[in-house]
Amino acid sequence: MPTTVTSVFRTLREFVVSRFWELLRFGSVGGVAFFVDMGVFNLLVHGPGEILGHKPLVSRGIAVGVATVVAWIGNRYWTFTARKTSNRVREFAGFAVVNVGGLLISVGCLGFSRYVLGLSTVVADNVANLVGLVLGMIFRYFAYRTFVFTESQDAEADIAETAGASVTGTEALASRETVTPGTPS
Repeated sequence: MPTTVTSVFRTLREFVVSRFWELLRFGSVGGVAFFVDMGVFNLLVHGPGEILGHKPLVSRGIAVGVATVVAWIGNRYWTFTARKTSNRVREFAGFAVVNVGGLLISVGCLGFSRYVLGLSTVVADNVANLVGLVLGMIFRYFAYRTFVFTESQDAEADIAETAGASVTGTEALASRETVTPGTPS
């Protein structure tokens, strides 16, 4: 019995640790994409020559587009590298659709705050934007894993099988660890 519990906890710990690192990579890619988004926007609107200074909405669209490509590359080749698909066009299209879904969640939170709750202060707008950002990020993470980066969904099953195979070896070690001193092993 202790051996089974030990192996379950070991497998659970490995799963949580791998998910933690994946979430950390996901957040890092999102942070880089955020700075790219803000940088491109500010460069176009307020940078040298104010290239699109008179068209902030066009600048916003260009900045979002560039940041989306940066986020896709980062998530494809770093966060979900083991799950990337061979069809890049389908993958990028799915990525873009998921990003639109995340955008709708964010805009929905702001709209709910403004038009349903009647809150229009700077603090209320920023709180609504923060809530929308967090909910959109959660949605994106799970949608990317489920619908976009799907090549090796069986990778987790393979890991579980590998962990199961190694559990038999660790069960022997664990069973030796549970033997109390002075008793034959």
